Amino acid sequence: MTLSEEAKSRLTDLVTLQPTKNKELLDRWGLESGSEVHQYLESELKEYYYRDENSLIRATPEAAELVGIDTGADVLRVPKLQAEIIHTLAGPEDDPQSVVSVLHELEADGVETDVDAVRSALRSLEDKGIVAVVRRTVPTFRLALDRDSINVEVLEEPGDA
Repeated sequence: MTLSEEAKSRLTDLVTLQPTKNKELLDRWGLESGSEVHQYLESELKEYYYRDENSLIRATPEAAELVGIDTGADVLRVPKLQAEIIHTLAGPEDDPQSVVSVLHELEADGVETDVDAVRSALRSLEDKGIVAVVRRTVPTFRLALDRDSINVEVLEEPGDA
């Protein structure tokens, strides 16, 4: 199957962001709804992705090979906001932080964002096993791994080329 440049670009996003959700791809691709993401995946990338037991979207080994990304590499490829969160979030032994606390720390560091984006980024990092959720009155978060053990590569945002 020959892929268009757009499809190859989106397949690269899928490989680098995995495991991911419709919402994360929707935001990255500038689509209107999760069903648009699903339709695109089914019509253009059907043989290159699957959903795991948690319904997260993952790329096949063939997809990674096609776009030339070594998924076995010990590098976490994440959007800028997620990288900023990894940099500022409480460590595994520290008291966990609420979404609002993380937002305020990011804002103090000059990162412009909003509470919904922070919540979504934290959940995505949770899906990747980087962030642990500690249940209290409200969910609080902290890194699941030592910060020094995470090798982060910031992905270019669409349109930053």
